[in-house]
Amino acid sequence: MNIYSVLAQESFNLQNIFRNALQSIDNLGSVGAFAFIGLYIIATVAFLPGSILTLGAGVVFGVVWGSLYVFIGATLGATAAFLVGRYLARNWVAHKIEGNKKFAAIDRAVGKEGLKIVLLTRLSPVFPFNLLNYAFGLTGVSLKDYFIGSVGMIPGTIMYVYIGSLAGSLARIGTENQPTNPTVQWAIRIIGFIATVAVTVYVTRIAKKALEQEVL
Repeated sequence: MNIYSVLAQESFNLQNIFRNALQSIDNLGSVGAFAFIGLYIIATVAFLPGSILTLGAGVVFGVVWGSLYVFIGATLGATAAFLVGRYLARNWVAHKIEGNKKFAAIDRAVGKEGLKIVLLTRLSPVFPFNLLNYAFGLTGVSLKDYFIGSVGMIPGTIMYVYIGSLAGSLARIGTENQPTNPTVQWAIRIIGFIATVAVTVYVTRIAKKALEQEVL
């Protein structure tokens, strides 16, 4: 078995674990929100991909509450990783990003405008999210600015949760949980999704261009 087969198998196993966890959370009622946020925090700190959980939040909680819970979990998880990178694992993180020219440029820019750079990197994912959380701990950005800059995750969060919500609605077609006026509701959902994607792409492009100007 080659390395690609191993990675594919591990990814599949992780998807199954997250899928089963989401099913369990869905059965917990109001407590499920806290369980989901806790799971998201753990996934973020442990370098596990949060995309499955983000999409799943749309299925389990819907767009509004799903986006809120993902944002809370991602923000708390990112903050925890930031603190670990700053105080507990500085050498390990420094080794991971050693020689990365993109982060070196971000590091220099953070010294001038910490909050602005954190916000732009959240809006424009030019650096892996999980590693970036730890890497920011090595910079001079304050915890306050780092925490506030997390609002930049909102557009992308809403978009992916929306995708998950649409997928969940598709799965309910033909079942007893199917909406009473499917045509109207689907029209609203599709229009809302297109608008969400358009805004997210537009904001991301602007942020990417602004970030490139800041780190040059």
